[in-house]
Amino acid sequence: MHDVPERLPTLPLRDVVLYPWALMPLLVGRAASLAALDAVGADGYLLVVAQRDPELPEPSGSDVFRVGTVARVVQRSVLPNGATRILLEGIARVRLTRVAVRGGVMRGTIEAWPLGDAGPDGAAEAVVRQVVGLFDEYIALHRRLPDEVARLAHGDSALERRGFAVASHLGVRLAQRQAFLEAPDVPALFAMLATALRAEIDLQRLERKIEDDVRGAVVQNQREFFLQEQLKAIHRELGDEDGDDLAALERDLARRMLPDAVRERAERELRRLRRIPPSSPESTVARGLLEWILALPWGIRTDDVLDLAHARAILDEEHHGLDEVKERLLDHLAALTLSGGLRGPLLCLVGPPGVGKTSLGRAVARALGRRFARIALGGVRDEAEIRGHRRTYIGAMPGRILQGMRRAESMNPVFLLDEIDKLGADWRGDPAAALLEVLDPEQHHAFSDHYLEVDFDLSQVLFLTTANSLSGIPEALRDRLEIVRLPGYLDPEKLAIARQHLIPRQLTQHGSGPATVTWEPAALPRILRSYTREAGVRDLERRIARIARKLARARVEAGIATTTAQTVRVDDLPALLGVAPYDDDESQTEDRVGVAGGLAYTATGGERLDVEVSVVPGRGRLQLTGTLGDVMKESASAALSFIRARAAVLGVATDFHRTSDIHIHFPAGATPKDGPSAGLAIVVALVSALTGRAARGDVALTGEITLRGRVLPIGGLKEKSVAALRHGVRDLVIPQGNARELSELPPEVVAGLRITPVSSADDALAIALRPAVAVAAASTGSRPAAATRAAQPSALPPQ
Repeated sequence: MHDVPERLPTLPLRDVVLYPWALMPLLVGRAASLAALDAVGADGYLLVVAQRDPELPEPSGSDVFRVGTVARVVQRSVLPNGATRILLEGIARVRLTRVAVRGGVMRGTIEAWPLGDAGPDGAAEAVVRQVVGLFDEYIALHRRLPDEVARLAHGDSALERRGFAVASHLGVRLAQRQAFLEAPDVPALFAMLATALRAEIDLQRLERKIEDDVRGAVVQNQREFFLQEQLKAIHRELGDEDGDDLAALERDLARRMLPDAVRERAERELRRLRRIPPSSPESTVARGLLEWILALPWGIRTDDVLDLAHARAILDEEHHGLDEVKERLLDHLAALTLSGGLRGPLLCLVGPPGVGKTSLGRAVARALGRRFARIALGGVRDEAEIRGHRRTYIGAMPGRILQGMRRAESMNPVFLLDEIDKLGADWRGDPAAALLEVLDPEQHHAFSDHYLEVDFDLSQVLFLTTANSLSGIPEALRDRLEIVRLPGYLDPEKLAIARQHLIPRQLTQHGSGPATVTWEPAALPRILRSYTREAGVRDLERRIARIARKLARARVEAGIATTTAQTVRVDDLPALLGVAPYDDDESQTEDRVGVAGGLAYTATGGERLDVEVSVVPGRGRLQLTGTLGDVMKESASAALSFIRARAAVLGVATDFHRTSDIHIHFPAGATPKDGPSAGLAIVVALVSALTGRAARGDVALTGEITLRGRVLPIGGLKEKSVAALRHGVRDLVIPQGNARELSELPPEVVAGLRITPVSSADDALAIALRPAVAVAAASTGSRPAAATRAAQPSALPPQ
């Protein structure tokens, strides 16, 4: 080592120890290690040491062992991924006296530390011979090492070289390998090698024994398989079918009333299954197909309960209101009674969450005396979820339609496809397109699943679908459905539902008898006004459930009996439900300048949406805020152009578009809004702000506006009218084109609102704006006598 420098670039190794006279290929990828390679001089010398912790990504000087090996870089090549492949040759064992890291390169100061000679000691010679014999046995047991490796322990080479050659081929832990390198002398090295070889030989013998046992078990299984096959052949020759494990499938197949094509397919699969060895994967696939064919309810149907009075009683008992849906179902039941084989309607119940769409399906099944099946389609993005998987895939199974039919165990169940508007689509296909065959009366008598590949009759199924909004249903699928809208519940209906259904159910579930809890007459109305703002009753039920839990806790803490009476008072509601999230003063119906009441139709029902306009001196800039979509922005531009064209008639300054800046804002700006139906409300708010005339707070407007002031029809009139009544509106202005829908509105809405159809914006302005003489009174903050409380302005988008 006279030509080796005292300070060398140092390469830390993970879980590897390099011995002198050994060749080792390495793959270097860490930045510090690459820097150490770049610092190697022309002589190619490099200090190689092992890390104490192999998992450490960036070791320092204290993280490496103090005994290492001086190596020479024999080969070096750079790989395309940036790493470097090198071949190292061990030169000599050295001791590190100092390690420092400078410029990102670890360098070590070394001193020579050769392994002492064994000398003429006879005991040392005996240990050497023992190691040589043990190494030969280790090579014989180790199947991954060639026999030529055994020669490294023989020969006339130095004992130090022979010992490190044996150590480099032992698969021991890092600490043991480092201990070999740090041996003080040759006898100590060979003594450690002997101990390690004995342990490795015992481990190799144990592994060989386990492998032989496993091989013997496999041979035994093969022997049992052949014996079982011989036993089956003997049973067949004797005519004893009970000995055949496929006999049960064959008997079940003979008993079932299958269509001819399905029976032929099943018998063909059974014959094929007999020829396939049970250990073959094809046997599992064929058996699964047969079991699914036999599990489906071929020809099994339940008798319909054709009693209109019974059906009406069941529907009224399960659901309050929903008269239109009930009438549709009763019409179908009456036609079924007369015809005896009428195909079921494909009803789609569209309405906000919490109005009872899903539970209505169970009530329909109970009223008709049919089985009920339901599948949730929310988030389904794979066509195979509907049509099934091909049997070529591992884990293939039929789609959800046939799975539901299997659970229903009937060919004529009530089948509910829940949340059909939440279907998705990606590279795996479009589930909505797969539903076209299911919901088409002209096709679903021969529905084909990819897994079974036989026709299944769905024509006797009464399909019901639910959705929160029609916008999420593709047009081709919507064309196959009969749309039934559920606009949401009015406050009297919510109170009736709470008293008849929600309160008894929640009190019973939480351990309190409904008869033991008394409600003050004003308690439930206060919960409706101050704690809920929804079209359905889901939030109302959550509030009642919270009260039930509070009552149960009071009983447990007081140790009172379950029959003791409790009372829910209005004054107790803050303690039971917390601070009320809604206040009576949030949505005043007072007359205001520059503020008009609009209406929005959303997936959660109808909501009120106020339009605010501010006019300030400027240069005619129009600013729109409130996270608006393109359609709503275009409605605002059209409304402004209409007012400019009729400025003189409307009493607006003809040059306002040059001398004033206009800011139109929709409250709750974080919620996206879009749709054309806010155009009429924008016109009223703009004219009010430009003329100073107050807009009536008890008036709500909906309608699309054109440049000539025409009011075009809009969608969702039923939901919007219910929302208007719920928010305390007195007068509702709608497009003339929607007047034909007034007969479909609930009687409570028609009686509680003064609905005025208009065909032009002038008619709407005459209703919504106060006369000019009333401006002064409105600006002083006085409240008109006709004004009533309204709900909070909604942040939901109009349609």
